[in-house]
Amino acid sequence: MADRPLTLMAVHAHPDDEATGTGGVLARYAAEGIRTVLVTCTDGGCGDGPGGVKPGDPRHDPAAVVLMRRQELEASCEVLKISDLETLDYADSGMAGWPSNDAPGSFWNTPVEEGAARLARLMEHYRPDVVVTYDENGFYGHPDHIQAHRITMAALETTSLTPKTYWTTMPHSMMRRFGEVMREYGGDVPEPDSAEAAAIAEIGLPDDEITTWVDTTPFSGQKFDALAAHASQGENIFFLRMGKEKFGELMGMETFVRVKDATGAAVPENDLFAGLR
Repeated sequence: MADRPLTLMAVHAHPDDEATGTGGVLARYAAEGIRTVLVTCTDGGCGDGPGGVKPGDPRHDPAAVVLMRRQELEASCEVLKISDLETLDYADSGMAGWPSNDAPGSFWNTPVEEGAARLARLMEHYRPDVVVTYDENGFYGHPDHIQAHRITMAALETTSLTPKTYWTTMPHSMMRRFGEVMREYGGDVPEPDSAEAAAIAEIGLPDDEITTWVDTTPFSGQKFDALAAHASQGENIFFLRMGKEKFGELMGMETFVRVKDATGAAVPENDLFAGLR
């Protein structure tokens, strides 16, 4: 380890995901001199086009959206001081049930072994000490998030590496707080007693099952600016409505569940690199 820096690799599905779930840790660890590697699996082509034009609208130009979102991703990486950006450039699969899920070249339609092999080569190159991705449900069921989880876990099985491995998650207490803030800021929130509200309440984990609580409050301004760099998707990024101060209060803690570890570091922990330095 003496001849190379400690390295964090975050595997995300789309441009802007890096900022939402891990912007704080990416900024924090970059500031601490840790090498931060972002792998973005899809091109984001199912995102909004200029002016908020939605996929399926005749004016939606996926090629133009891909170019725009790559530029935004690079701007976000600059804000977060990410050391290395790697893009797998699979076609964005869209939301669950969209026809694009099964389109040739879509990430969801790609054999796990193929994506895992490409990711494993990146892991062998960067030799991360910590790997972060989503849980088996992609946190909230998005096909590309689920596929990112699958290829990450499969890639780890094919290498000789033993990084600490984490899944992004959210404590139920924080999910409840999000609901309150979304109502306060006019977000699209389901009725409290609805089936949709019940499903949302199940996202994340009970607080006592969270293994890792990382305070990134000093870097919440960078995280906000990284999200703002994805301006084309601003309509879908609720958090930008609340301004930096409120955002920092709500988004300063990033939480994870540790699923692989060879260090023996005790949990709960407050550092992804506990036991490594």
